[in-house]
Order: sequence, then structure tokens, then C-alpha cells
Amino acid sequence: HRGALRESGSVVKVDKQAVFHCSQGWLCSGRRTETSSGLSQQQGSVEQISLHCSEGTLDWLYPKGALRLTLSPRLPSVAVGPSGSSSGLITACVKPSEQFHGAQLYLERDGVLELLVGDRLESSPPPRVRCFSRLPGERVALFLQATPHQDISRRIATFRYELRGDWTARLSLDSNPISSEDACRPCNNTEILMAVCTSDFVVRGNIRSVDEDENLRAAVIKVSATRVFRQKYALFTGSSRLSSRGEIRTLLQCGVKPGPGSFLFTGRVHFGEAWLGCAPRYKDFQRAYTIAKAAQQIPCELPVD
Repeated sequence: HRGALRESGSVVKVDKQAVFHCSQGWLCSGRRTETSSGLSQQQGSVEQISLHCSEGTLDWLYPKGALRLTLSPRLPSVAVGPSGSSSGLITACVKPSEQFHGAQLYLERDGVLELLVGDRLESSPPPRVRCFSRLPGERVALFLQATPHQDISRRIATFRYELRGDWTARLSLDSNPISSEDACRPCNNTEILMAVCTSDFVVRGNIRSVDEDENLRAAVIKVSATRVFRQKYALFTGSSRLSSRGEIRTLLQCGVKPGPGSFLFTGRVHFGEAWLGCAPRYKDFQRAYTIAKAAQQIPCELPVD
């Protein structure tokens, strides 16, 4: 296609068979916004694009023909989950915009197409996040096909994507979520200590309230943070360190309820939102951390009280 690729204020012109790289190099941990237009594309043609970044946004203006997006994330050599294990599994999630129109998004796996997102009408309910996994060596791509419309000038197919290691499978919100027994299982001490090292956020705090979001099928935990050890994005903010507040989401079926006590919240950022990983009571974390440190078995240091 002849579109424009925007990053850090620059515009890179691209032709067919375009391959895009992040400025962060092999890790590709940054975001990428890709914009293409169907006005210069022939009806029935298929343009090839490789997605190397771990997350980004694709805007397809005036869809025409089709785009085939191969998934080639440049992740760390060992993508570990909260348990410290690594299966080599890559999980991808796509989140269509509420203004997604003019195309249908398919998952292509070994030549077989599965519909992920249909062409939306104005009256359609909000689109849902769809997630799927790719095993090492498996050939997986996203196939974005324009639907026929007489007036394509008002059609824009936009979606965000994330390509992650196997930890993302625990956060899946697509139509086939993992069992609540596995998703809601309390972490053991080994998983807690690894989560402290690998999570996007590590926060000590208290639960103020828990709300339900039926559209997301999620519980929204409102947290008062007394100490923010680490956060990848500005998830917990406030006028001072002792008055930071934020929200953490978890699966609705886990049945989280507000209660007294201090917790250590860890987890991942999923499409800009905090999702809960391990969340032991702080005193239980302190005990596990002290024992592991004495045995020289802690995977990383944390300045605990």
C-alpha cells in the first residue's frame, strides 16, 4: 500500500511488502501507529505487512481490497509468565475501535480463516477484545478484508493490537476465556516473588471499593496506593505518594470483594488498563520475601519495610 507510518513525529513513506520496525530495536517494546489507505489499492488485491512491534494501532482508511498482517513480534529471548515458566507461546489480542467500519478481521491459521471482527453497523454493540495464541513455528496472520460499499469515504477500520508472551493468556477476555479456576487461583510464594520482578506494576495499597463492569465482564478494583514500587505507565497518580489512586481489573467470576488490610498488587497493562496478577496480603509477601532472601533465592530485590 502507499500509506504513512507515524512514529515520534516522523512520517515514513512505504510501498508494497512493507516491514515496520520499532525504534527500540530487537525488543520492540514501544508502540507503533500504522496508517494506510485503500484509495490507491486495486479491488481484490492483497497487501502484505509484517508487525514486529509488541503493541500498536492500525488505521485503514477507506478500506479496499485486503491487508494480510503477519505477526513477528521481537520479544525477549525468554518471555516468562508470573510463574517464571516459559513455553514459547505468543498470545495476541486485538481491540477494535467503536468506529470500526468497512472491513472484516479474520485470524488466518495454517490457511484456515476464522472471523474475529465483523463489519460493524451503527447500532452494533461495543466490540469485544479477541485473543488467540501462536505456538513456536506456527504460521499465523491477521487478514483484514474490505466489505463492498458504494461510499468508502466514511469507512475506517481501526484496531489496537498486543503481542505478548504466555502470561497474557491469563488475561484473555475473548469469547473463549480460560477457566475461572485457573484465572482466580491464588499465587504461591514462587509465583509472587517472580511477579514482583516481571510485572508492569508493583503497588502496596488498600481496596477502597469494587465495581462491576458487565460489558468487560470484569471487576474494577479501586485502590488507594500507599507505595508505588514500580509502574510501567502512570496507572496510580495523586498529589502525594501517600494519596495515589488507581484502578485494577480482574475477571468478574473471581468474586473480588472489598475488605480491610494492606495488599501487594502486581499485574500487567492490557490495552492501557491495569489487570491483576498476584495480589497477596502484604504481610504474607513480607514473610515469603524474608525467607527467600535469607536462603538467597529471591529473583530480584525490592525495598520492603
